[in-house]
Amino acid sequence: MLSMTNNLGDSRSIASHPASTTHSKLSVEEKKAVGITDGLVRISVGLEHISDIIADIEQALEKC
Repeated sequence: MLSMTNNLGDSRSIASHPASTTHSKLSVEEKKAVGITDGLVRISVGLEHISDIIADIEQALEKC
């Protein structure tokens, strides 16, 4: 299961929203310059089995 977090140092797969976490202090112009958009989600793949990771991402995308 992907968890939403701003902690990137984990062995579990996680999803983060850079615009509101790691890059939240940047201006809109600075975010744009480095490719950070409001719709960007960063996925850091952990140690789970690949089929579990894919299934978690697919089910999350189906909810969008």
